[in-house]
Amino acid sequence: MVGSFEAFYAQNFRPVYRSLWLAFRDSGLAEEAAQEAFARAFAHWQRVELMDRPVGWVYVVAVRYGMRRKALPANDPQHQNDDPIERVATGETLRAAIEQLPPRQRLAVTLRFYADLPLADVADAMGCAIGTAKSTLHAALRRLRIDLDDLDASREGTTDHAR
Repeated sequence: MVGSFEAFYAQNFRPVYRSLWLAFRDSGLAEEAAQEAFARAFAHWQRVELMDRPVGWVYVVAVRYGMRRKALPANDPQHQNDDPIERVATGETLRAAIEQLPPRQRLAVTLRFYADLPLADVADAMGCAIGTAKSTLHAALRRLRIDLDDLDASREGTTDHAR
């Protein structure tokens, strides 16, 4: 049991909003979708608060709402790291690679790894089977590995020439 809706909202609104902004790359849509999802959670709070992961339910509602409102543009994820310079460089590399993903792959990666949703919630939010969500994530990660490996190789070549 989560407790009061107010506490749930205070703890979760910002992370939900940030994840939606990363997925939709539209602050207005992210805020609208988050507000709509939390409003629905409030309306059904007696049922929602008893769920194992009420915030997962909010993500599902918000993503579905946002997907109905607008096609998915690029996103800008943040990567946590101890070294601020490496964090910026890695974040920029990752952002550039994720921006190249197709919208469904970008959404799956954002929900699974930024929002830290379990696969079942990712599939639910995307309106597909768990196997489809896994397949989408696998394709996205394979593409990111290829893209990031290519980028690393080109950087190493540039660094070697500069020496």
